[in-house]
Amino acid sequence: MPLYEVELTLSRPIKVLIGALTIWPIVYVFFFVGFIALSIFAISDGVSTRLPATNDGPPIWFAVLMVLHLGTMAIGLAVMAFYIVYLFKTDRVEEGRKALWAVVLFMGGPIAQPIFFWLYIWPERWPATEPPSLPRPVSDPRPM
Repeated sequence: MPLYEVELTLSRPIKVLIGALTIWPIVYVFFFVGFIALSIFAISDGVSTRLPATNDGPPIWFAVLMVLHLGTMAIGLAVMAFYIVYLFKTDRVEEGRKALWAVVLFMGGPIAQPIFFWLYIWPERWPATEPPSLPRPVSDPRPM
């Protein structure tokens, strides 16, 4: 069987990891804005922003922020690549909607990815609309 025809089956821990990586860029935006706002207030109050008392190189908080920033961008690109590959390898999304979802995932990024995750990756049973099996009445002659 060719690799492009293999169905992706994800275990619950992998789904949790994908979900955490999906929401990290959204969490990071709030962290980033809050950190910058606090830094501006600290600088305006005259609080030193450098841990070591040297003047060579950028402040340590800036270096840490850049590492977090670049890491978040790398995670965002990796998660987008995963969603596009998953979209075209799964049968959970109707064939007529795959192109639409690809555009939405690419253009909508961090907003569309949690929605796609919740609709198509997180549910264990598929299709999600499958009726539960109910016990038959005793008078029903059909075999189980």
